[in-house]
Amino acid sequence: MIAKRGHYGAFLQEEWDLLQRMILLAHEKLSVPVTCKIRVFPEIDKTVKYAQMLEKAGCQLLTVHGRTKEQKGPLSGTASWEHIKAVRKAVTIPVFANGNIQCLQDVERCIRDTGVQGVMSAEGNLHNPALFEGRSPAVWELAEEYLDIVRQHPCPLSCVRAHLFKLWHHTLQVHRQLREELAKVKTLEGVAAVSQELKLRCQEDMSRQKEGEKPPGGLPFFHWICQPYFRPGPREGSKENGGARSKRALEEEEVGTDVLSKNKQKKQLRNPHKTFDPSLKPKYAKCDQCGNPKGNRCVFNLCRGCCKKRAFREAADCPGHGLLFKTKLEKSLAWKGARQLS
Repeated sequence: MIAKRGHYGAFLQEEWDLLQRMILLAHEKLSVPVTCKIRVFPEIDKTVKYAQMLEKAGCQLLTVHGRTKEQKGPLSGTASWEHIKAVRKAVTIPVFANGNIQCLQDVERCIRDTGVQGVMSAEGNLHNPALFEGRSPAVWELAEEYLDIVRQHPCPLSCVRAHLFKLWHHTLQVHRQLREELAKVKTLEGVAAVSQELKLRCQEDMSRQKEGEKPPGGLPFFHWICQPYFRPGPREGSKENGGARSKRALEEEEVGTDVLSKNKQKKQLRNPHKTFDPSLKPKYAKCDQCGNPKGNRCVFNLCRGCCKKRAFREAADCPGHGLLFKTKLEKSLAWKGARQLS
């Protein structure tokens, strides 16, 4: 929804003239090659024409994510390598594939089946950063390596926490109390301490493992081993939570019930008077141009950003936004006239 409101990403894929002009301009003005990454259309023919248009405009390397823009979250489904294969055959520039990559064998199979020159991975690589090495090491090995890198090259704690949630995903389904601790810690050393505790818990679980025992829950490996995460479909719900509903489902819970998402529960703890009743939420009129909330007293019925552009273009005033282009222009002309007379 952020990309849709912001008018970028896959939500530009129907505006071929705009994309063509953007890529052509970048191709002409930049000293580095222009690369593009796209999602597919449901129709293979349209996807191929789309790729050919980008190549003609100046794209010099194309990555094709084999899902449509509607395939996201619980509706992600399987990426279509058939679309990627068709694009690879139809263009002369290098093509990279994206989608369905959970292990090194998937990389090799994708290259073999589609003929692409390279492969990208997102979620698979986040859950197992050793994916392209063909390894599935103990989670703490990569968690410790990652934390060492963060100490050398600091970054926001939210990024560190997000990466560790991915790495420790399967273990946090077993040791749930540590999930809450990882979410609450406020320092890098606090995050490292939770990660260390998870390592100790895993080693205890390993020591209790019986010979011939298989991983529970249909996992390929035990939870302390880096491995892929398969997102449950919309009908499956969250099997990991014993059939509990997904976060999105909780957030869409009808008002009046006692069930709130974890995020909303935290907000309510900070502010006990907060309500999530949509009927009590303030209604904002939308800007006529971009859809953002408009200024209540704007003379053009626009948000501040759009209002500023129009007022500047038309040399007009908007007292509601404190924009006085017309007034300043008139004062400037009057001042210049007075100087000429003197």
